[in-house]
Amino acid sequence: MAKILLNCILASLFLSTLSCANVQPQARAHTVTVEGQAAINKGMPLLAKKQALQDAIRQASMQSSATIHSRTLVDQNNVSLDTVSMHTAAAVSNTKVIKEWSADNIYHVVAMVELSADNSCTPHYRKRIIATAFPLVKQEQVIAYETQDLYGGIPRELNNLLMESGEFIGSNATNINLYPRADLAPELQDRTAYRPSKVMQIAAANGVQFVLSGVIRDLEVESSEYMRGAGPLAFARSLARDVVARRGIGIDVYVHDGYTGALLLQQRYVDDVIGDVFIPATYSVGSERFNATSTGGKIAQIINQASTDIRRSLSCYPFTTRIIEIKDDTVFIDAGTQERLNVGDQLVVYSTTGNDLHLDGGLSFIGKDKQAVGILTIRTITPRYAIGKLEVPARELGVKVGDWVKSW
Repeated sequence: MAKILLNCILASLFLSTLSCANVQPQARAHTVTVEGQAAINKGMPLLAKKQALQDAIRQASMQSSATIHSRTLVDQNNVSLDTVSMHTAAAVSNTKVIKEWSADNIYHVVAMVELSADNSCTPHYRKRIIATAFPLVKQEQVIAYETQDLYGGIPRELNNLLMESGEFIGSNATNINLYPRADLAPELQDRTAYRPSKVMQIAAANGVQFVLSGVIRDLEVESSEYMRGAGPLAFARSLARDVVARRGIGIDVYVHDGYTGALLLQQRYVDDVIGDVFIPATYSVGSERFNATSTGGKIAQIINQASTDIRRSLSCYPFTTRIIEIKDDTVFIDAGTQERLNVGDQLVVYSTTGNDLHLDGGLSFIGKDKQAVGILTIRTITPRYAIGKLEVPARELGVKVGDWVKSW
């Protein structure tokens, strides 16, 4: 009896040790109080306040893991260029201004900045994203009697998960293929002189911030060559391939910024399955029957993981929309309550300050030079659009229809 009791005690201690060993310490957010400053230009204190708050956030981030590069150029005993660039692993989850004032044409902000422990942010606004087709690199890898829904179904279901998260407003354009040569993706092959990229055209035409795309790089079923031979065994193995086989799965997912055409996310997901690897023609992506198949279940897992990765990657990315109408100092923007805008919100207006930007001797259009020129304060909200006021009339700032409005 004593021996049994001793064994129970030792087992309890062993299990307790395992339990403690598996407990991971939870990362905690780090809060710091910092001061930021910015010059007040053209009598616009709201813009200076926004820039001072950004400076405070930079100061807070520098207290985390950061890499800083600075450069100063002196021309005729005067500083002609003084720049500082910084990369930090810290992401800001919350900020609170506790004191602000202006002196000598400088705006000062003292803020409490909470740095996220997991390098993610809590999105305040919902961002618009459009899903385009996921073409197959090798069409022959999906046979005729299998489902033909992968091309549009994978991006459609991925977009649905992003919308269900509450962080995105999604739309589908799965009839559009960004990659005529899927094997070269994410390179865009349809460059046209003096015109924005296809990504930027799609984003502007559909009023979205991000463009989701991808390619199905691999769905190959293992070769049957090793099954060749003579005799009943070789014949049986060849027949068994139609029931039990191995299939590779490889899917690339990309997200572009629709305003600049920049590639923000590129991720490859690979897996394989063994068993009945074919998906019947009547099954559509996202359905229970699709997910119940070996290949469909793995694809569903990849879609779920890609949704998580996209949300994490874009959580700290600023919300952006466009100006759709200007009347004196009243500005209408292409976002409203569905994007979670509120009366009193202040957004930074970015306007074209120069000519279009080109490369390759002027043949490749890459965008427009945009600079922060003012602050738009939201006064009226509707579900589809919002109306705001600028500190200075739009004509004095050079603000035009089509210019950008961003949360930072």
